[in-house]
Amino acid sequence: MKSIGGLMFILGLGSFVLHYMSMEFKLLMWVDNWGPTVGTLIRVGLVVVGGALWLLGSKRGKEAAATAG
Repeated sequence: MKSIGGLMFILGLGSFVLHYMSMEFKLLMWVDNWGPTVGTLIRVGLVVVGGALWLLGSKRGKEAAATAG
């Protein structure tokens, strides 16, 4: 979960920055098909969900390490 969350977070944040520089990741070119507001919401969703997954994966990894050792 940690790696997928980190990827989502970085793609969302990078897409946010690139969008304001009139560029976009090829993987996420579809997000503005429904208008700029929906595109922004999708980017924010990627950042929030990705960050949550990354934090949850980090927490679970620490708990697994603590119980194993």
